[in-house]
Amino acid sequence: VQLQASGGGLVQAGGSLRLSCAASGGTFSRYIMAWFCQAPGKEREFVAAVGRLGRSTGYADSVKGRFTISRENAKNTVYLQMNSLKPEDTAVYYCAGRAIGSLSNYYAQYEYWGQGTQVTVSS
Repeated sequence: VQLQASGGGLVQAGGSLRLSCAASGGTFSRYIMAWFCQAPGKEREFVAAVGRLGRSTGYADSVKGRFTISRENAKNTVYLQMNSLKPEDTAVYYCAGRAIGSLSNYYAQYEYWGQGTQVTVSS
């Protein structure tokens, strides 16, 4: 499956962004989907994950209550709604998919990756 992330940009602290990740070339509903982020000089970090039917979700503690992950299998798309953004949320955000297993916060367990979209939050 190929993944294409979009929706990043520059926003002021307290603002919102909605990231999208469109999938092609596979049966989207087979995949657990997740978002990770990577800031300069830091390791890739887990942000959120969603189950195959969208019923189960998981979040990093740092984004709970501010970010919401969702998916539309009919549109082969996963979303990340980002509210109350903080300067420390600044990073490149990647969508990822895994075909086997359940929700995971470990990047190495995801086989498929999008190209990343830059999110910059100004103070």
